[in-house]
Amino acid sequence: MSEKFDVIVLGAGPAGYVAAIRCAQLGLKTACVEEWINKKGSPALGGTCLNVGCIPSKALLESSQIYYEASKGLSEHGIVVDGVRADVPQMISSKDKIVEELTGGIEHLFRANNITWLKGTGKLMPERQIAVQDSDGNTSAYSAENIILATGSKSIEIGAVPLHSDVVVDSSGALDWESVPQKLCVIGAGVIGLELGSVWRRLGAEVVVLEAQDVFLPMVDQQIAKDSFRQFTRQGLDIKLGARVMSSQVDGNGVSLQYTDSSGEQNLTVDRVIVAVGRRPNIEQLTDPETDLLMDERGLVHVNDACETNLPGVWAIGDLVRGPMLAHKGSEEGVAVAERIAGQHSHLNYDAIPSVIYTHPEISWVGKTEEQLKEAGREYKSGVFPFAASGRAKAQRDTGGMVKILSDKHTDELLGMHIVGGHSSELIGHGVTVMEFQGTSEDIARTVFAHPTLSEAIHEAALAADNRALHIPNRKR
Repeated sequence: MSEKFDVIVLGAGPAGYVAAIRCAQLGLKTACVEEWINKKGSPALGGTCLNVGCIPSKALLESSQIYYEASKGLSEHGIVVDGVRADVPQMISSKDKIVEELTGGIEHLFRANNITWLKGTGKLMPERQIAVQDSDGNTSAYSAENIILATGSKSIEIGAVPLHSDVVVDSSGALDWESVPQKLCVIGAGVIGLELGSVWRRLGAEVVVLEAQDVFLPMVDQQIAKDSFRQFTRQGLDIKLGARVMSSQVDGNGVSLQYTDSSGEQNLTVDRVIVAVGRRPNIEQLTDPETDLLMDERGLVHVNDACETNLPGVWAIGDLVRGPMLAHKGSEEGVAVAERIAGQHSHLNYDAIPSVIYTHPEISWVGKTEEQLKEAGREYKSGVFPFAASGRAKAQRDTGGMVKILSDKHTDELLGMHIVGGHSSELIGHGVTVMEFQGTSEDIARTVFAHPTLSEAIHEAALAADNRALHIPNRKR
């Protein structure tokens, strides 16, 4: 007879491990299946995000930005530094140490919450059975009243540019290079492509970004996206829009790429390539065919608003289901599902989930873009405040970008906040909080912000929405 649990979670990324912890906190006998093997060949929790995604990429973004400022940006502050060099192997080692500490921390939390870690690959079988195959090929059976599917996603590969050793890599491979390529091509100008392109540009690579779409960052408010494009271009990122890669060849001289754009067929030769064209759900081998788990037209697991699948007692969260592929979205879905399993009421506001691109400047947003409001025919007000008018931004010598606020023309309810600028990932929480409480731009305008801070730009943008900004000229009435 198989061992039985109240809940079994498949996957220990940000969605899965958080779901498991919350289930255990609520008194449910919980197990979590995870197969990840880290660089040292040991089992590890944390999934893509902690091992080869969010955390290691931010570690390298931080290290590369500090190097860039030390080598080129400190003279404005009256600081002269000679002989600065990048020790890339040390950066990689430091990044790996951070990953090891955080994944070890999750293992400690599992032990503290009495969560059983089933090490291996899990498959959903009929009647809420789970088959777990370990690294030796041995299979064990388990069952539970509730199953939470949280196996995450993986990088999309493209046939025109197959991965090749450490020369043509996906986002994971680009986190382990210990030398800086002289010339690098990034295929895809989305979140991952821009972040990784920024890392290696700061460290000295010439970076060309090929993006198939004609519009830069179409999911971002276009006033913000256009400002971002100008800043990235000034930094040296060569972003080519409408560029579709047709084929590639790897030889002793590097990688030759053939692509088409508005001018016709083009050729590009680089030392290395990062393929960053998006991610797709990890659904291969997830279920036995006899389970009849329903998928949608996009290849995602079909769920209702409560994250229930078509199978009784089977739930799905995170990158497997509809909505943005964001770690924090998956984590909150995990909490909500755990509480629903325990008989509690839980709600997740999908309209107030923030998104961030951790470049410099950072791009952050929550809610509707101006383009979405126009398409929906909703009347709105807009307020914009540039960081160039911020005293704190000037003191930091980092004045690029702006804060943009969108609110309903009649009720003044905050509909969206969009920021491009330094530390915007920390600032966007103001907008998320106000939207969660269905607040207004007037609520922000009446709030006292400390001076001098970057957050004052949010205050001024809210004032600007009502044409009463204090530190920039207002529009003529």
